[in-house]
Amino acid sequence: MKLSEKTKETLLGPLNANNPVVVQVLGICSALAVTVQLKPALVMGIAVTIIVAMSNVIISLLRNSIPMRIRIIVQLVVVAALVTLVSEVLKAFAYDVAVQLSVYIGLIITNCILMGRLEAFAMSNGPWDSLLDGLGNGLGYAIILIIVAFFRELLGSGTLMGFPVIPEWCYQHGYVNNGMMMMPAMALILVGCIIWAHRSINKEEKK
Repeated sequence: MKLSEKTKETLLGPLNANNPVVVQVLGICSALAVTVQLKPALVMGIAVTIIVAMSNVIISLLRNSIPMRIRIIVQLVVVAALVTLVSEVLKAFAYDVAVQLSVYIGLIITNCILMGRLEAFAMSNGPWDSLLDGLGNGLGYAIILIIVAFFRELLGSGTLMGFPVIPEWCYQHGYVNNGMMMMPAMALILVGCIIWAHRSINKEEKK
């Protein structure tokens, strides 16, 4: 099926030009908290993508029957139900990752990306477009988490997905893992570097 330009922008825009983290600066808290290792960051990104996409679709289907005065409550109920479902699935099939993510899975309920997309898009668009918008914003968020986690785990622990990638001879010749990469402050610095690089590249492209 061929996608229209508007549909492509809805899906692909959040991956770069309108990324929710580096452009809108949303969802920063979890980017600092769950990116010490790549595996939990990847799972968190997938979880947020699924929840944003599904909540967008549900709210889009219900938008004409939701009284405006209680729309926020309805949105929170939908998101909370999906977060609970995802949390239970993780505990059943990936318990070690669920323990690593701890309370941060539950805190997806308060992620401003979700509420922002529900209010700004799902409440005024159809289910198909809302699904694409949710997928795009979720994947855009996940990409930033994965990039930050990649560098933090590689430089901080010398591993990726828990597997050693830096040869032992490097350590024998004096290489030392950067312990600062394990601190939340370094996640903030990395996100800042990504924002700077993203805006510099897009500025050059606009010229």
